[in-house]
Amino acid sequence: MRADATFIGVEVDDAAAADAAVAAKLAEVCPVDIFAAGPQGLRIVTEHLDECVLCQLCINAAPAGSVTVHKLYSGETLPAGAAQPLADP
Repeated sequence: MRADATFIGVEVDDAAAADAAVAAKLAEVCPVDIFAAGPQGLRIVTEHLDECVLCQLCINAAPAGSVTVHKLYSGETLPAGAAQPLADP
């Protein structure tokens, strides 16, 4: 996880990061381009981390337990498979 992030940290387990299908799905669903899929698997685009809007699309798209979003400002985490319902507009 990026040590100099201010608001958000993201961790993806090694098996999910190496899976081309998971990498492509994460890159597809993230609205702020935190994830990039390439020939070596998933890459976290660190310069986009603090743009995270906590939409939980990555958490819902990933295998359970493979993605964790850390709210660095509060110490909370959002683990894969434990997505919260989206708030009513």
